[in-house]
Amino acid sequence: MNTALSTVQAVYAAFGAGDLPALLSHLQPDVQWQFVGDHGAPYTGRVQGHEAVAHWFGDVARTDAIQAFEPREFLAGADHVTVLGWERTADTRSGRLFETEWVHVWTLRDGQVARFFGIFDSQAAAAARSAAP
Repeated sequence: MNTALSTVQAVYAAFGAGDLPALLSHLQPDVQWQFVGDHGAPYTGRVQGHEAVAHWFGDVARTDAIQAFEPREFLAGADHVTVLGWERTADTRSGRLFETEWVHVWTLRDGQVARFFGIFDSQAAAAARSAAP
């Protein structure tokens, strides 16, 4: 039996492996996806559904060269998981690095992710992007 925690851990494992189809298989078809970050990132905002989330991950890959990504603490309930983490990323245009702590909040329905909310240090990201040509 999958728990909220095991589902979220499977999403992170799929992300780490670069396996988008596996990642999407853990999401409800009508998943709500929201990320709060700097305004220079095309992935800041809200999207809904598998196709839009797949595009969102494409935007992340085109914008950020993630060098280290660490989910560090998992706070799990029956149908939700909050994850505290850290990453080191280079802006793909400027090449400048930024490090940021982040928070991801996952809400599950029927064993799949129904809602994702993420936020990170937008000032650190904006400073790295400000050097872009």
